[in-house]
Amino acid sequence: MVGGARVIVVLPAYNAEKTLAVTLSEVPEGVVDEFLLVDDASNDGTVAEARRLGVPYIVHPRNRGYGGNQKTCYAEALKRGADIVIMLHPDYQYSPKLIGAMAWLVASGEFDVVLGSRILGTGALKGGMPVYKYIANRALTFVENLLLGVKLSEYHTGYRAFSRRVLETLPLVAASDDFVFDNQMLAQCVAFGFNIGEISCPTKYFPEASSINFSQSVVYGIGVLETAVRFRLHRWGLRSDPLFIEYSSAVDDAPGDKRSGISRQSPP
Repeated sequence: MVGGARVIVVLPAYNAEKTLAVTLSEVPEGVVDEFLLVDDASNDGTVAEARRLGVPYIVHPRNRGYGGNQKTCYAEALKRGADIVIMLHPDYQYSPKLIGAMAWLVASGEFDVVLGSRILGTGALKGGMPVYKYIANRALTFVENLLLGVKLSEYHTGYRAFSRRVLETLPLVAASDDFVFDNQMLAQCVAFGFNIGEISCPTKYFPEASSINFSQSVVYGIGVLETAVRFRLHRWGLRSDPLFIEYSSAVDDAPGDKRSGISRQSPP
């Protein structure tokens, strides 16, 4: 526990057999109460590796996408009594050593959301981020800061910590099951007035680290801009958008937990 808060680290996994062990080996002791791996129909030995390491896991019988994986992660973490949920990619791209710092920032009550930013400091390019991705990251972040009215160093990191209240409030069922889920979730956090903090996080790019390709990046970039425009239209009252409306008033008959706005999945 951290400050009396139960900390659960969720691991959205797809073909993470080769990197899961080294990722977990660098998590600081005495911080995490429970790990939970959600396997999105991997075609390698990710589940067997999780079993070998003693990590609780859930398996999607079919691939639900990166966003769909996270929806399961957060729903199950809430069911297991998490007060703070930290998403850590099991591909060893982000430093697990920062979990304690992120958890304490949320536990302090000063921040509802904490992001591990690859852009703060000089770690992104040194860690091997492709130049085109770095430029796109900076350009998209500039536009988003303008349209969302906040000032973040980046919106595209996959290293995040959330308080329970955030996950119980956001209408995540309205968000995409694809890669743009990350971006939509942050836009929701801004829309609902949650405080977002950032810390500098080293990053690593190597063959086993999952990363979207160029065509996927283009689709993601378009989705990011669309999300920012949707936010602004909603904020101006020109379009009522279910992405930014409390779940109970946005959808009456969607599947999942109406309190948390998350479609719950059970182990097969």
